[in-house]
Amino acid sequence: MIHPTASGDERRSVRIREVGPRDGFQNEAETVPTADKIALINALGHAGLTRIELASFVRPDLIPQLADGVEVLRGVDLPAGTERMVLVPNGRGLDNALRQRELFTGQALFDAVTLFVSASETHNKKNINRTIEQTMAEVAVMGGRIVAEGLRFCAVVSTAFGCPYEGAVPMNHVLDLAERFVDAGAVEVGFGDTTGMANPAYSGRFFAAALDRLPGVEVTAHFHNTRGQGLANAYAALEAGCTSFESSFGELGGCPVPAGATGNIATEDLVSMLHEMGVETGVDLPALIDAARAAQSILGRPLTSHSIVAGPVVWAGR
Repeated sequence: MIHPTASGDERRSVRIREVGPRDGFQNEAETVPTADKIALINALGHAGLTRIELASFVRPDLIPQLADGVEVLRGVDLPAGTERMVLVPNGRGLDNALRQRELFTGQALFDAVTLFVSASETHNKKNINRTIEQTMAEVAVMGGRIVAEGLRFCAVVSTAFGCPYEGAVPMNHVLDLAERFVDAGAVEVGFGDTTGMANPAYSGRFFAAALDRLPGVEVTAHFHNTRGQGLANAYAALEAGCTSFESSFGELGGCPVPAGATGNIATEDLVSMLHEMGVETGVDLPALIDAARAAQSILGRPLTSHSIVAGPVVWAGR
């Protein structure tokens, strides 16, 4: 028996960026030992995840869970060609990132940098204590520096699908910010459902519009599963033409600003859904599930992805 796939899906493929090592670990109550982080990241890379967000250059007193970012970057052993991404919140963070990169010239600590802004003024102020305009003015400068260093400049617009403080966020406002990132040199723009307020109908309309407004730019979907709609939103984005996604093993993560903002969609659940639809990811799903299960032992608690419990789908005769 051949497993069912949606008509026309068999030859599609997508790119997935694993964000658990940064977006996931930063929301853990206790710091994960550096050696355990490195082992998990290596397992994720060897499971076929070729794009991984490894660290963030933020003040260690603000996010102590990521204070070992340089040690992680230096310690991982990933397959050749794996994209190593770091996130920086401001010019000072970029200074630190580039300084560390210069110190270790014999080792490619990272090759992609993400800058971000919230589409909501209130969320941006609560998150990084700056207005949107202050953030974007700095982005214009930082973007040029990233490009000049030969690094891949990626951007994220957070609260793109709604804000718990301000409510609905106009689509045109979100896409205007995306275009400003592109003008600053970004080759990829991700749109974050930071607190899980998206729904599939709007997600489909949004990504159709984003792909139309941003030709030649990699448009990436970043959904959270706060209200259980994460995979449905990812499917809607896929059907609208989106072929780039971010997710986190074990459904780790969540925005640290508002209460109740739970984790990202689980990478293993996303990969499982895509594979059953005949969409290629390049990921070894059983190996990915093994890595997520190992994370449970390290964290000392069960994680919330479905695939950790159920495992991959097995069809009789496959």
